Amino acid sequence: MNPIDVLRFALRGLAANKLRSALTTLGILIGVAAVIMLVAVGEGSSQSIQRNIQRNIQRLGANTLTISPTFNGRGGENNGPRSQARQLTLADAKTMTDRTLAPSVKTVSPVVGASSATAAYQGSSHTIAQLVGTYPSYFEATNKPVTRGTYFFNDDVTAARKVVVLGQTVVEDLFGALDPVGRQVTISGVPFTVVGVLKEAGSTGMQDADDVAIAPLPAVQQSLTGFTSLNSIVVQATGSGTTTAAQSEVTAILDQRHGITATSTADYRILNQATLQETVSAATGTFTVLLAAVAAISLLVGGIGITNIMLVTVTERTREIGIRKAIGAPRGAILGQFLLEATLLSLVGGLSGVLVAFVGTRFTVAGIQPVLVPSSVALALGVSVAIGLFFGSYPANRAAKLRPIQALRHE
Repeated sequence: MNPIDVLRFALRGLAANKLRSALTTLGILIGVAAVIMLVAVGEGSSQSIQRNIQRNIQRLGANTLTISPTFNGRGGENNGPRSQARQLTLADAKTMTDRTLAPSVKTVSPVVGASSATAAYQGSSHTIAQLVGTYPSYFEATNKPVTRGTYFFNDDVTAARKVVVLGQTVVEDLFGALDPVGRQVTISGVPFTVVGVLKEAGSTGMQDADDVAIAPLPAVQQSLTGFTSLNSIVVQATGSGTTTAAQSEVTAILDQRHGITATSTADYRILNQATLQETVSAATGTFTVLLAAVAAISLLVGGIGITNIMLVTVTERTREIGIRKAIGAPRGAILGQFLLEATLLSLVGGLSGVLVAFVGTRFTVAGIQPVLVPSSVALALGVSVAIGLFFGSYPANRAAKLRPIQALRHE
């Protein structure tokens, strides 16, 4: 019995129960499509997050560290009363500029901020999302170039001059088409002179990066926030390759100044943009694998369905098997026929699942554009064929082992 005859018998067997075969194929189709689609959604999510992080790195700089205070310990656990934690101070920031203690640090920018500051100009008003008081080095460290006018200088900081650099959103709301440079605005009732306009940065997630005003640190402290602790300290390393060294140096300085020991919990945290990207990449990769593993369960269920259908098929066709064996059909032909039937079911289901998944990835899912991963297509299709062979082997072997006399007696 040649392979063509085996294939013909297999196709005839599947066509004899079209609805049953179609439902079995549907199970594999759903499994394959689910695996490919969920991997595509995971990959799309990963790429979207990576793009956002990359934008942040480009905005803040790959060699930038952001130090902020924390009062409940690393990891969010409450390890002591709030009074035991020390605030970030201007003295902390000045110590980091010591080349002996921190040779890998290029600039240090202490930052204070005020929330809900209202800017006004000739009857127009705007609530600034982010009012920053800092040093001129902040502009380079956070990659905030000026397109009109200029930023302020160290002399402005020393003299506590009330000058300000505005973001595009603030400028558009207050001035419209007017050139704001040289004009005077009031921020929470305090007059500031506009010396520059920042280059448009765009939105970062739900935050408008252009809704910002940046002024000299002493001017903001004197007029708006008071001489309280710092909101954060932005540290720029000498290069992208020295960021880790700069972080270690800054950590040593703060631990010494804040009395942090090996047994106590730090009252600050340091955000390293490069480390953040690596961490998120690993997390999104795990998320994608988890989605694929969950979807693979449906493939397993589809394989069990193939076993069930093939066992029923063998039982229904027992007499046919007996007749074929009685007229000389070899055991290999019977085994090959039923294995081929199971494999065809899984192959057709797999190919259909790939087609459905390909169409599905053309649509946005929960705001995410799925990205088809070729390896997931090959893997899902290969697994579906393997499932047909594996789960079809038991029924096929059972059919091949039937003795002709027993099969002919079967009712």
